[in-house]
Amino acid sequence: MGFQRRRHHHHHDRRWVIPAVPATYALSVAALLLLVVIAFQSLLSPPLPDHPSFPHPRRPNHHSLLNPVELQRNVVGADTFRVPSGGGSPVSDLWDSKQAKYFYGCSNASSEFPKAETIIQPNRYLMIATSGGLNQQRTGITDAVVAARILNVTLVVPKLDEKSFWKDASDFAEIFDVDWFISSLSKDVKIIKQLPKKGGKRIGTPYTMRVPRKCTPKCYETRVLPVLLKKHIVQLTKFDYRLSNKLEIDLQKLRCRVNYHALRFTDPIQEMGEGLIHRMKAKSKHFIALHLRFEPDMLAFSGCYYGGGEKERTELGAIRKRWKTLHTSNPDKERKHGKCPLTPEEVGLVLRALGFGKDVHIYVASGEVYGGEETLAPLKALFPNFHSKETLARKEELAPFAGFSSRMAALDFIVCDGSDVFVTNNNGNMARMLAGRRRYFGHKRTIRPNAKKLYSLFLNRTSMTWDAFASKVRTYQKGFMGEPKEVRPGRGEFHENPSTCICENSKEASGITSRIEPKVEIRNGKGYSSSRETTENLPSDEESDWRDLDYGENTPLGSLPSGTDQEHDLLIRSEVPDLEEMLSD
Repeated sequence: MGFQRRRHHHHHDRRWVIPAVPATYALSVAALLLLVVIAFQSLLSPPLPDHPSFPHPRRPNHHSLLNPVELQRNVVGADTFRVPSGGGSPVSDLWDSKQAKYFYGCSNASSEFPKAETIIQPNRYLMIATSGGLNQQRTGITDAVVAARILNVTLVVPKLDEKSFWKDASDFAEIFDVDWFISSLSKDVKIIKQLPKKGGKRIGTPYTMRVPRKCTPKCYETRVLPVLLKKHIVQLTKFDYRLSNKLEIDLQKLRCRVNYHALRFTDPIQEMGEGLIHRMKAKSKHFIALHLRFEPDMLAFSGCYYGGGEKERTELGAIRKRWKTLHTSNPDKERKHGKCPLTPEEVGLVLRALGFGKDVHIYVASGEVYGGEETLAPLKALFPNFHSKETLARKEELAPFAGFSSRMAALDFIVCDGSDVFVTNNNGNMARMLAGRRRYFGHKRTIRPNAKKLYSLFLNRTSMTWDAFASKVRTYQKGFMGEPKEVRPGRGEFHENPSTCICENSKEASGITSRIEPKVEIRNGKGYSSSRETTENLPSDEESDWRDLDYGENTPLGSLPSGTDQEHDLLIRSEVPDLEEMLSD
C-alpha cells in the first residue's frame, strides 16, 4: 500500500502528488538512510575512552558493573553530560581549610588526673587480645590502655590478632615501637611486655572473658574488677570497640595520647611510608590519597548491587554465604540510604566536580578491586596520574612488608595521613581512624562522599549538563569536607571525631559558624559528662556492619583470582572458618 498523498504549498499553489511506493522498498531506503546518518555521526564523534562520562567498554565474561539499561541511559545522555577534558577550576581553599589554623589538638592530662604510680593496684594484670586488621586492632590497643586505667591495674602489651582473615603473624613490636609505647604512657598506665616470672615460671594463668561492646567504666568495674581481684590476671578477648564513646574528659584525652602520640610505627615501616610520601610530593606539589573500599568481600558483605547482572549476583552471593547470620538485604534501599560505597568512576566524578583537575596525582589505597582493571579504567581516565605503593616502590623495597598484611596496611595509613587531601569512600575503620587523626593534627582536608544525597544525582546525571551536575555535587558535599565544627561534638564514634581533644583559639574562631548546633555538656559530681547527642552508631554484639571491617587495607590493587569457577569456590571455602571466627561477634 502506498503512502498517503500530502500537500505542499508552493508559491504558485500547485499540488504535487507523491507517487505510490511499495512499502518494502520504502523501508529499505529508510534503513539505508539511517545507517548513513549513524556512520557519519560516528566519524565525527571521538572514541569512547576519551570521555569518562561514557561507561567503559566491557568484554564478555568479565565483571560488568553497568547493566544494559544503565549503558543505554549513559549513551543517550552523553552529549549533555560531558566531563571537561582539561584541568579543573578549584576553589581557593580546596586543598586545605582556611579555618583550620584556629584549631589544634590538646590532649594533656588535667591536674586532677592522678599519676599511675599512685593508683596502680599491685599484682593485678590486664591482658588484651585484639581483633581484626590493623586499624580495628588499633582501636582495641587504644581502648585497652584506658580500660587498664579504669581498673587501676598493670597492662600487658596487647596481643595482636594473628589468626583471622588477614593471617598476619606480626606481633606488637614488629608493627609498633613498643619501647616508646611503654615509656610515653608511663605517667598514665603501667605497661609491661610480658607477665612477670617467679622461679622461672609465669606467675599465673590468665582468666579469659569478654566484655560487651561499648562497655562503660561502670561496666568494667562491675564485670571485670571482681574477677581481677579474685583471679589476679584477666585476658579480654575480641577486644575492639569494647569501650563506650562517652567517657570522662580525662579518659577521652588519654585515648588521644595513646592513639596520636604513643602508637608509633617501627622505624622500618615509618621510613618506608615517608619515602612513599616523598615520591608523591616529588611528582606534584599536592596529592590526594583515596581509600577506595571496592573489594569483593566488602561489596558482598554490604549487600550492595552495581548492575553486573547474574554474574555479579552469583559471585558476590557465593562470598556472602560466609556470613550465615546476614539478613537478606535490599540493594536499592541500601544504596538510597547511602550505605553503599561509590564505584571508582563515581568517586572520580565527585572529585572532578569539586574542582580537582585531570592533572592531579592520586595515591590509591585499596585491596583487589571488584572487576579489576575494567572497573578502575573510568577512574584512571578521569585521573591518569594514578599511583599505589606497588607502582611507587620496587619489589625489593616492599619485600620486607609484602608478606605481612598489617605492615602493608601501615604503609597505606602513613601515606594517607601524609596526603594533602584524604578521600574515604564510606566509613570503615581506616577511614574513621584517619579522619580523627587528621582533625586532631590541624583539620587536614578529609572528604567523605555524601552517598545518600549523591545517589539520586548519579541516577540522573546524564540528563543534565556537567556544570549543573558539578554545582549539585558541591552543594551536597557541604559538611562532608573535613571543615572544623562540621560534626557536633560527641556525635559519632570517638576515634573519628575526637572533639574532646580539639581546642580552638576562641577569639579567632568565634566567627566560624557550624552547620550543626553545638553539644550542651553538663558535668556531674563524678566528673562524667552527659550530653544531648545521638545514640552511638555502632553495631551490637549480634550485628556486624561492613563499616567495622578492614577490607582493602592490605592487598595490592588487582582483580579476582583468575582460573575456573571451581578454583574460586575452593578459595572461598578455604577462608570460611577464619572469616566466621572474625565476625562471630
